[in-house]
Amino acid sequence: MEITPRQLEIIEATGKILTASGANGLTIKNLAKEMQFSEGAIYRHFSSKEEIIIMMLKYLKTNISKILSNLTKTGDVEKDFVIFFTRLSLYFKENPYFVVTVFSEGLMDESDKINNEISGLMTLTSSHLEQILQEGQKQGTFIQSVASSDLTMISLATFKLHMFNWKFNKFKFNLTENIGKMSASLLALLRRNPD
Repeated sequence: MEITPRQLEIIEATGKILTASGANGLTIKNLAKEMQFSEGAIYRHFSSKEEIIIMMLKYLKTNISKILSNLTKTGDVEKDFVIFFTRLSLYFKENPYFVVTVFSEGLMDESDKINNEISGLMTLTSSHLEQILQEGQKQGTFIQSVASSDLTMISLATFKLHMFNWKFNKFKFNLTENIGKMSASLLALLRRNPD
């Protein structure tokens, strides 16, 4: 995906505004003010607010896709489960203003095109995690009484809540440590008890 340095700067400023003020606070006027640009300078790089949000979501999806495609399966599903969440949390720790897309706060009301991008991002992460959970069920490591799709939703919803708390606390607590504890707690629930 081709993106210019100036477009990336605009995308990052968009993330800051979305994080601080939600989708209603994101206007070209507010974006220009945040960047100390004229509104015309923003329009030289993007034709609309919608285009900026779509580019931000595509950029995020590209980065998340690279992270997930570089994860090596260790053969230990519990370790793979922890690595999945650790790598995502490290990315968001380094890029906190993209965290708003994790819970799509207000973005889904913007347009069908934005909804499609959010849906693609959700599908990407959930399908990767579900593969780990399915393998764990196949090996007999994880419980089999709950469908892997439901376990995926529960795990990602828990991750989403931790990310929301991190944002709510102004990114002040140690995210990776918190997500590590979350992963351990989820694994305790996922493990199949020996008969």
